[in-house]
Amino acid sequence: MTFKPRRNQYASTPTYVEIETTIMCNATCWFCPQKNTLRTPKYMEDWVWKKIIDDTRGIDAVYRPFLLNEPFADKRMPAIVEYIKQDSTAKVEFNTNASMLTPKVTDKLIRTGVDVMRFSIDGFYRSTFDESRGISYDKVYEHVQYFLQQAKQADYPIQTEVRMIKLPGTDAEQKEFEAYWQEFEPDNIIFTDLYSYPWEGQTGPTNVPCLKIEKELFFYVDGTATLCCWDSTGRQLIGDVKTENALDIWNGQEMSRCRSLLDAGERDKLELCSRCDAYDQVDFSEWQGFDYAAYKKQHGGKSKRVIPIEPKAYEIS
Repeated sequence: MTFKPRRNQYASTPTYVEIETTIMCNATCWFCPQKNTLRTPKYMEDWVWKKIIDDTRGIDAVYRPFLLNEPFADKRMPAIVEYIKQDSTAKVEFNTNASMLTPKVTDKLIRTGVDVMRFSIDGFYRSTFDESRGISYDKVYEHVQYFLQQAKQADYPIQTEVRMIKLPGTDAEQKEFEAYWQEFEPDNIIFTDLYSYPWEGQTGPTNVPCLKIEKELFFYVDGTATLCCWDSTGRQLIGDVKTENALDIWNGQEMSRCRSLLDAGERDKLELCSRCDAYDQVDFSEWQGFDYAAYKKQHGGKSKRVIPIEPKAYEIS
């Protein structure tokens, strides 16, 4: 069945709260803009991340203490999770490359309470992994295995997932990746498409509605809030938690303006979104307030992206 969204349903509180507690990452993934990000400070001040959490307590939020970074590059992370978990309604999710998720950190997290752990591994062959990640293959595989083993022994459910990006030329490798990780029984083994962040090769607006903004609230390391996690350079700021309440930002004037434009498919009127092609293949024919037939007639559903050729290992002849 084809997915045909009809309208974003904006609640008075976000479902997900994402907090960039540090801008640091030890990986060198060629497909990620993190290496070109110059935000400061390197680590979010303690009072700022605590304020974000305090502002959003009691709303059944799922906290993701990371954004464009490796969460466990922040040595405070077990303490941050413990602070979040003072709220009995809160859940905590992570996406990690696992290189810094040592057994000691794993044990602390499981004692404190982590609900979802996703591992971005992106290679079964050492050569693929080394080129795409630039971190220790052996440490990553050891750390992921240890976490999966400990998660199964926890006295509460922890959802686990291992992921690999579907890089060109890795079809056979993906099958071996899946067979290998099945032995360790994660809840999910996922293969994701490689995508580009906005302003990375797109040559014009893809004027369709956006689904990304419906449930998520994002904070940079300096406390400013951005419209989208794909905003790697701060093109679309919507507030600053250092001077505003987090929920006031969520329900604020700037967020409302952005929602109205994006619900109408007017990405060209927002700087960030004017070079974003996310959801360009989604069927918006049943979306309220957007003429999808006219869009298809004008654009033919084609993405306005120039895809760069990356490392030679991934070129297809």
